[in-house]
Amino acid sequence: MGMGREKKGVRRVMGIILMVLIAKISWGESRMVGGIIECSTVTAQVSACSTFITYGAPDPIPGSPCCDAVVGLNAIASVSVDNRRSLCGCLMGLIATYTPNATAISTLPGFCGISLGFNLDPNTDCNLVDGGGI
Repeated sequence: MGMGREKKGVRRVMGIILMVLIAKISWGESRMVGGIIECSTVTAQVSACSTFITYGAPDPIPGSPCCDAVVGLNAIASVSVDNRRSLCGCLMGLIATYTPNATAISTLPGFCGISLGFNLDPNTDCNLVDGGGI
C-alpha cells in the first residue's frame, strides 16, 4: 500500500517539475525583444547554477534546477538563428564578467547533457554561430 502512495507522490512531484519548466520556458520566451533573447533573461536563468559557478560544486546533473534552466535556454535559442546568436553573446558576456569562473560556465551544457550549437569559449565569434539544426 505504501508503494502506491510513493508512486503517486513521485508522479505529482514530476508533474510539478514539468509545470515549473514550462513556466520558465514561457517566461523566457516572453522576455525577448524583437525575437532576440535579452541578456537579463539569460542571467536570471543561469543564476540557478550560481552555486556551481561560484564554488565549482556540486556538479549540475540533468533534472537539477541548474540543468533545467540551461535546457530551457537552449529551447528558446533553438527557435531562430538570431536567438542562438543572442544566447551566445549573453553567455560570452557572463564569461567575460566572471572570468575566474569562466570554465564553470563553459562546462554547463556538457554537465546537462546538451549542446548549445556553439563553443562556450572566449574566442567564439557569436556572429558566426549558425542555427545548430534549426
